[in-house]
Amino acid sequence: MQTPWEYRYAHRTQKMGSSIIRELLKLTEQPDIISFAGGLPAPDVFPVKEFQNACNEVLQNQGASALQYSTTEGYLPLREMIARHNARFSVQVAADNIMITSGSQQALDFIGRLFLNRGDYIIVESPTYLGALQAWNAYGAQYISVPSDEHGMIVDKLEEALRIGPKFIYILPNFQNPSGSTLSLERRKRLIVLADQYGVPIVEDDPYGQLRYEGEHIPSVATLDSRYRNEKNEEYTGNVIYLSTFSKLLAPGLRLAWVVAPPQVVRKLVMTKQAADLHTSSFIQYVAHEVAKGGFLDEHVKVIRATYKERRDVMLEMMDEMFPEEVRWTRPHGGMFLWGVLPEHIDAAEVLKVALDRKVAFVPGTAFHPNGGGKNTMRLNFSFSSPDVIREGITRLGLTLKEALKNGH
Repeated sequence: MQTPWEYRYAHRTQKMGSSIIRELLKLTEQPDIISFAGGLPAPDVFPVKEFQNACNEVLQNQGASALQYSTTEGYLPLREMIARHNARFSVQVAADNIMITSGSQQALDFIGRLFLNRGDYIIVESPTYLGALQAWNAYGAQYISVPSDEHGMIVDKLEEALRIGPKFIYILPNFQNPSGSTLSLERRKRLIVLADQYGVPIVEDDPYGQLRYEGEHIPSVATLDSRYRNEKNEEYTGNVIYLSTFSKLLAPGLRLAWVVAPPQVVRKLVMTKQAADLHTSSFIQYVAHEVAKGGFLDEHVKVIRATYKERRDVMLEMMDEMFPEEVRWTRPHGGMFLWGVLPEHIDAAEVLKVALDRKVAFVPGTAFHPNGGGKNTMRLNFSFSSPDVIREGITRLGLTLKEALKNGH
């Protein structure tokens, strides 16, 4: 039976859909299911004690201001700290280049709200981050998919897509979600040249950049773009909007992220945020600053890297041992995910049904391909589960895959 509400939803809701990952997480809340489905940081590395102390410190000494309305741009000491931290890993910016958001998902939504008209094209990697697709589907975006490999987007195939006239290029250059791939330095430089040549801006989403477990750090696309333009760091005016988050460095429950952009773009984003929620929680910003200051963040990231590296290594070792030889997978140098590719005739969604009966879960890869494809692919998360749980889960999944190949579906 239809209700009167069915006739009142805005047209843009027709392209909105629930995340397959969120739906899977409902299934995997059962305690006996081993889940490699969610993109969840490990709760055992959350700095709970430090947050407890920071909450007490903020309430005792800054309670009146921390519990009050604040500026839309965000808490100035926090933005200044991000600018200093950013300068060590990315382009040098000032606080005026930074806006605090309620998680990276809000930043993606605001970028869609600010830049997209219905029917606009966005260039994305294939596969790409599902959350970005969800954010921009509501604004009627269309996607031009550029294939990727273990070195990230195949930039040699980008120029044809640029001729279509996209609004911007969206890229996750470091340990990409879902594939775990990293865009090579050579490809980053070529991406910047082509984007400049065609006058197309870049949105660089970098939640995992500091989670590198081996290999050399590669400068961000924003940094390389700034160098390409010979900026002298008086003011960042580049062709890249850069996003990052505290979700992977401190805790996702903070819902605290930031945007780095030229000042004129930040001003527009501030107007967008004012209309949405006025500002991100003052209290959370004060607490995050209190926790992260004084060098704690640098030391804590080392703990996260060591924990996740061990879990990645265990997952790769078990896959080498238990998975059929017909299955291929990435070997990421960091981040939280790896990507499996099954023989073309195998449907990962059908494999998942059997896997759930064996009490193990993953995410089928189709959701990460905006223009279709990827039925034989799967995303696995290694950050959340302990090494022993990973061993048991990959054993179960390996048996499931062997059975699927034996049965031919």
